[in-house]
Amino acid sequence: MNGGTKGGTHGGTKGTALVLGGGGVTGVGWEIGMIAGLAEAGVDLGAADVVIGTSAGSIVGAQLTSGRIGVEELYERQLVDPAGEAVHRMSRVLISRYIWAAVRSRDARTYLMRMGRIAGAARRTPTEAERRAVISGRLVSHDWPDRRLLIAAVDAESGEFTAFDSAAGIGIVDAVGASCAVPGVWPPISAGGRRWIDGGVRSSANADLAAGYERVVVLAPVSSGGGPVPTPRAQAAALVTAGARVVLITPDRAARAAFGPNVLDPARRAAAARAGRAQSATHAGQVRAVWCG
Repeated sequence: MNGGTKGGTHGGTKGTALVLGGGGVTGVGWEIGMIAGLAEAGVDLGAADVVIGTSAGSIVGAQLTSGRIGVEELYERQLVDPAGEAVHRMSRVLISRYIWAAVRSRDARTYLMRMGRIAGAARRTPTEAERRAVISGRLVSHDWPDRRLLIAAVDAESGEFTAFDSAAGIGIVDAVGASCAVPGVWPPISAGGRRWIDGGVRSSANADLAAGYERVVVLAPVSSGGGPVPTPRAQAAALVTAGARVVLITPDRAARAAFGPNVLDPARRAAAARAGRAQSATHAGQVRAVWCG
């Protein structure tokens, strides 16, 4: 594999960064609703100098930077009847394996390697080809954008974290598929001679990839963390300490209710999108003050 951004460095570029965290199908809807609502209020997050996507956020980031679809159209797509889309879920057994992996791990790299083994041991997931077909159908473009886009993923064997970009030597469908490969739910994605899993196992937002940018907005559908997994709040605080102006937005009570008990249920996507749009009004002034300088 050639190129790619490793471990969170990007050469100290200054400007604006939009961080889009993971959070399943409902996370996609909520983030797009938030972006659409802020755009209506005069704040164009799509104009970011860099867009950083993890898992669900990688789908949103790829769509947002494609240049082929406007924010309103992107929002309307979240409201379409999901009939025919498969419903997936994370079982209690799988979640307990995640927790056990975290408890047993002395450091983040060990934890990520254990998550890779969980992914590799799963036998009831779709095939890679089936998963690629789903991702391909969700993206409005299969080309890397001219804009700077980083997509977070983790090597399933070594636990190495990376952020794919247009120089990584792999297609954007594979990059997004890798970033969305939730261990035990979907299969690791083969790309560049390696197998990759969800970048969200390292952090739900990977906001540290925005280090060096002056103004940062973080949309984090999942705000939790602990042990070897840093929270978006901790990562945002580190950016502030380093001198950035940062707005971190997580779902409010109404949005969490809209998500329901299963963030992988497409039937919840429209409600999540509407909730994100409604919640955007609460944050518009704060985001405008940071984003527009």
